[in-house]
Amino acid sequence: TVNVNLKGTFFTTQAVGRLMIAQKSGRIINISSQAGTVTLKGEAIYCMTKAAINHLTRCLAAEWAQHGIAVNSVAPTFIWTDGTRPSLADKDFHAHVLGHIPLGRIGEPIDVAGTVVFLASPAASLITGTNILVDGGWSVA
Repeated sequence: TVNVNLKGTFFTTQAVGRLMIAQKSGRIINISSQAGTVTLKGEAIYCMTKAAINHLTRCLAAEWAQHGIAVNSVAPTFIWTDGTRPSLADKDFHAHVLGHIPLGRIGEPIDVAGTVVFLASPAASLITGTNILVDGGWSVA
């Protein structure tokens, strides 16, 4: 978890950031998780790595804005994917997850993709250092 979530994000962002600094522009969109904002019992390491991504995003946004680079993150809740289907197939776990999502549904990949496309678009040209929660309201419930 630390290697993939934290080190992978850090080293990839650093490598891409160097190229963007040279070209004096760019958009970096890190993928975090709602777990970086809320607590999930039994998932301390995962939550810690995602919180670190959120803070890395803010730090790099402050540091690289002078180079014309926007750095943001997207933090989804449970999304229907091949990786989550086995867990969400458990009726009790599925009900538990839905009980935390006021909008009443598990996310779809398009929910995350749409947010990423927005952040990469000209419509988001003044947004940097932000973590957008795509969590159906879990974080505010």
